[in-house]
Amino acid sequence: MIQGDASIVRRRIVLHFPGFEPLNAQAHRARYARAAAQSARVWDLSFDVGPLVDGAHVPFFDVTGALPGATGTNATGTGATGTAGTESRVHIFDHHRLVALLAEKPFHRRLLAGYASAARVVWQGGLSGYFRHAWRFGLFFVFPFLLVALAVLAALGAALAPLVFGFPAWNLAWSVPAAAVLFRYGLMPPAERLHTLHLFADWELAVAMASLDRPDVDRWLETAIASARAVLVEARDTGCDEVLVTSHSMGSTVAAHVIGALLEREPALMRGHRITFVTLGGAILQCALLRPATRLRARVGLLARAPGLDWLEVQCLTDSIHFYKAQVVAASGHPDAPPARIVTIRLKHILTAERYKRIKLDFLRVHRQYVLGPDRRASFDFTLMTAGPLPAFDFATFSQATLPPIPAVESPAS
Repeated sequence: MIQGDASIVRRRIVLHFPGFEPLNAQAHRARYARAAAQSARVWDLSFDVGPLVDGAHVPFFDVTGALPGATGTNATGTGATGTAGTESRVHIFDHHRLVALLAEKPFHRRLLAGYASAARVVWQGGLSGYFRHAWRFGLFFVFPFLLVALAVLAALGAALAPLVFGFPAWNLAWSVPAAAVLFRYGLMPPAERLHTLHLFADWELAVAMASLDRPDVDRWLETAIASARAVLVEARDTGCDEVLVTSHSMGSTVAAHVIGALLEREPALMRGHRITFVTLGGAILQCALLRPATRLRARVGLLARAPGLDWLEVQCLTDSIHFYKAQVVAASGHPDAPPARIVTIRLKHILTAERYKRIKLDFLRVHRQYVLGPDRRASFDFTLMTAGPLPAFDFATFSQATLPPIPAVESPAS
């Protein structure tokens, strides 16, 4: 028999919406497997991560989590001690095709598109909203554009140097091409190591997700909505204990659009499930604070008010790429709706001091930690939430003083 919480999850369906990274579903599955191996060591559990399956609707992989004390556990989670595992099917709604579409353009087009997106963010009220709700996110927005602008000014100074030093104007014939070469091959490579052009593409997608005015992005979003519907229909027909929607960073906006659209169109589809909507370092307000994002803000309201849906926001003080302590529902125009439950985590509780020291200045690496593996037991663990025996919303109650309680399997002798 199993000791512990009687409400443990036996079967779970996960819809995961990753952040803005150039990773396909196979790469996300590989990352998950590495994180699961770390979590298994930390929690003294077993997570068997199956191969990626190119499903009819969206790629997925199965994870079997075995409880401490279980023996002979097989792929279905049953063994010599009886049913002693949790079966989770993780569907990956990656948007690597959109990342490639935006990031694999010629260099000059990436620059122009990035600055055009930045101008739209400022014009549409995003910049003021960022500094109002999360000043560090405002700095995150400014950073790549300011860095590249400084490189442009340095190159421009090099181009005009002959005139500054009193040389004849004909020297511009060589100084301008030389400055262009300096900019592209001397100044931009160090800037690109700080992911500037990748962030340019991220802001281009953010504007598109807010305005819903790009046919290619809108088509992809409709495909994701149809795929999510098919997954939820399958979950309803086959039965499961929990439907868990997880999203990281920009993926939170995608998840809000997808699940919100289903609530608009087929609210009955969401009934009869235990549904938990979890954002990890969520950046919904990156898009929702732009004036044209009326559909997104409406969908945030639907999510907040949906009966039977619990919303959990996992946040971290040292992560600057999200809206720390911001009330996303109220900031999206729904102050009277139930707010998302905010859970704050500390990386120094999750990682060893050595690893934390190594990554703490890499803001994108810190931002990815939500979906990576732990070094030690802590109040939050992505693998434990998505493949472990505890209901996802229980993580709202955990802390370093009250860690997730792992049920154990009694030995036959007991």
